[in-house]
Amino acid sequence: EGSSHTSGIQNPSIVVAMPKAVWNGKVIAEAKSEETESVEGNVYFPLSSLKKEYFKEAKNTTVCGWKGKANYYDIEVGGKTNAGAAWIYKEPKPAAAKIKNFVAFWKGVKVES
Repeated sequence: EGSSHTSGIQNPSIVVAMPKAVWNGKVIAEAKSEETESVEGNVYFPLSSLKKEYFKEAKNTTVCGWKGKANYYDIEVGGKTNAGAAWIYKEPKPAAAKIKNFVAFWKGVKVES
């Protein structure tokens, strides 16, 4: 039984996981899994992975005891707005430094891995 698989490399589509955030039928963020961070069950995407045309800075902020101040984005897709559905820590506290300028989602935004 011969094998043409001598390098041990699997199908690239299996090796490279591309988590993506989807809302209202559109992919609004996508990155390689090694470029994302996972904190408290949320997948954080690098700012550069966002499809900027769907994001608008919102005015609201919240403060987390260990992460610091979060800023929010409204997501606009296909004429619909999901207010405050994405958040970012632009200047996190030292304990959360790895998610500086990373964006996470809630309010019905589906993160697929």
